[in-house]
Amino acid sequence: MLFMQAVSKGFILPSSGYMPVLSHLDFELRKKEICAVIGASGSGKSTFLSLASGLASADSGSIQIAGQETFSQSETELARIRSRHVSVIFQQFHLVPHLSCLENVSLPLELLGFADSKERSLEALERVGLSHRLSHYPHMLSGGEKQRTAIARSVARRPDLILADEPTGSLDPASAISVADLLFEVVQEYGLTMILVTHSMSLARRCPRVLQLKDGKLHDDMDSTLL
Repeated sequence: MLFMQAVSKGFILPSSGYMPVLSHLDFELRKKEICAVIGASGSGKSTFLSLASGLASADSGSIQIAGQETFSQSETELARIRSRHVSVIFQQFHLVPHLSCLENVSLPLELLGFADSKERSLEALERVGLSHRLSHYPHMLSGGEKQRTAIARSVARRPDLILADEPTGSLDPASAISVADLLFEVVQEYGLTMILVTHSMSLARRCPRVLQLKDGKLHDDMDSTLL
């Protein structure tokens, strides 16, 4: 589902020149696999997600999303790959404030040309327990309900790959547990593939596979200070 080989990525800083973030990183994620990625702040998790989603291109190396090579693709082609294969769940929800709960879920489907966008949206919102909040706007929802809406929006089109970026990071402890339970249930029920990026080791341990991003690479062996 996602394949990275010898991937390097860095940025140009005015003061110090080129700063490497990822260096010859290798990674493979198979269909229906669920993997957690942990790492200290500044370790490159956001850069890794940007590459995995097709939001950015690597400086060198190979990245394939659902079998499609992303290196040297145009912005238009990267957008096409993202829209067909990848969905992201953000920490800050990223709901459109002037759209209702139902509209927030159905709009991406409509933009992608799904003829049954409303039916898919209603099904997804019912699955996440929000069929009674269809006409509510984001400011009328709790944090947990906002993230449930975001999960419904993400899974409604059955993407090949879900990238969850600190999906419980903005929630209180009780809501975080409830949303995490729901996320894992829905991903497994729909047979989806997911990368979960998190600072929470308790959340990471719920994934069958946990990798640590350190020194520009992904490692199977965990830093004992993170356990």
